[in-house]
Amino acid sequence: MAVEHDDHELVHDDSMTFDDDNDKTIRTGTLWSTIAHIITAVIGSGVLSLAWSTAQLGWIGGPVALFCFAFVTLISSSLLSDCYRSPDPVTGTRNRSYTDAVRVILGKKQAWICGLLQYVSFYGTGVAYVVTTATCMRALRKSNCYHKEGRDASCEYDGKIYMLMFGVVEIVMSQIPDFHSMVLVSVVAAIMSFCYASIGFGLGLAKTVENGKIAGSIRGVPAPSLAHKLWITFQALGDIAFAYPYALILLEIQDTVKSPPAENKVTKRASAVAILLTSFFYLGCGCFGYAALGNDTPGNLLTGFGFYEPYWLVDFANVCIIIHLIGGYQLYSQPVFAFVERWLTEKFPNNGFLNRFHDLKLPFLPVLRLNLFRVCFRTAYVASTTGIALVFPYFNEILGVLGALNLWPLAIYFPVEMYIVQKKVETFSRKWVILEIFSFVLMVVSVVALVGSVAGLIEAKMN
Repeated sequence: MAVEHDDHELVHDDSMTFDDDNDKTIRTGTLWSTIAHIITAVIGSGVLSLAWSTAQLGWIGGPVALFCFAFVTLISSSLLSDCYRSPDPVTGTRNRSYTDAVRVILGKKQAWICGLLQYVSFYGTGVAYVVTTATCMRALRKSNCYHKEGRDASCEYDGKIYMLMFGVVEIVMSQIPDFHSMVLVSVVAAIMSFCYASIGFGLGLAKTVENGKIAGSIRGVPAPSLAHKLWITFQALGDIAFAYPYALILLEIQDTVKSPPAENKVTKRASAVAILLTSFFYLGCGCFGYAALGNDTPGNLLTGFGFYEPYWLVDFANVCIIIHLIGGYQLYSQPVFAFVERWLTEKFPNNGFLNRFHDLKLPFLPVLRLNLFRVCFRTAYVASTTGIALVFPYFNEILGVLGALNLWPLAIYFPVEMYIVQKKVETFSRKWVILEIFSFVLMVVSVVALVGSVAGLIEAKMN
């Protein structure tokens, strides 16, 4: 088998064989590595806002919204996984990215719109992860400060230095060659996800038992006016929307899966398992967090337990989040790196700055193969996301905006339309009507979530 390196040299390994379409890419992904990738993509900073979202929606609206978004995500991932190959979902030509699938099935104009939305979402998620990491680092210092100095101590810290520290780490991490080299990073990130989600779940349950009652109400947190209640409800929907769908990264994950069995079957099974696991933790964190903290539920669940014992457990959870977000940032950034670098190297195949690699030997480490353009571009990309985060360090509001932007166009509209075209679903047939109603309802939800989240972002910036 020939394994392709970044400088297009081929190294032969008789233990491997080409994929069926001879595209020189070794795919070693399994059901379990796919589950790890999906969990890394899904359980991110969004889980920390679910208790707050449940608090805004109340004891009926909150759990119902969590269940509905899980169901919507399962349908979306099932529809999209059949679009990895076309025209046949099992034997057709590979579409190695979301944008490739839209271009092949729906045309170049739709692909341009999809690509713009997708890469804006990737970029925005990177900004959100910078903000979330800084929030967790601040929570760590505050927790230890209050534990040491007492609750009356002045323990306020500026988050900017932590954003810059995270940016430096990501500049180093961004030199990972490509998505196929990220299995270990995703496995570690997935383990961290389970750790901090379990801690959030457990702390909420323990605090509820300690209180001896279930806090909160059917209507959720009261608001000074009906208009404000509507905005905050819409923003809560946007936060939940951010926590669940992962359509914008699904086909890139599916492109790592080896076959047989067919990639779409493996991905559907992995999605079902991942959504079941994440839904369990999401409901636990959202509902028990609200039950424990009631109307005082903060935007970041773990900061609400920052003053409680055992404080070291909350600290450990925040460390797990930070480690997870280091890997999660790369999961959402690598497709951007791959797109830009592939486009430029194809456009300028003889440019040495773009295509020449240099060996760097450091003590006690294997030889590093560096490309100057890759180093410069990826460093600039990380620096820009860090800069935007410094200007807009608003956790819940950013998550709401990103969730609303992702929900309908990327998680619903394109998967539904591609499925209709690929499966040749007849217009006005029963299946067509059901799919279009499904798309329309989620479009309305996405619009109101976006309006509420933008209003919240403006309000936060003004304050």
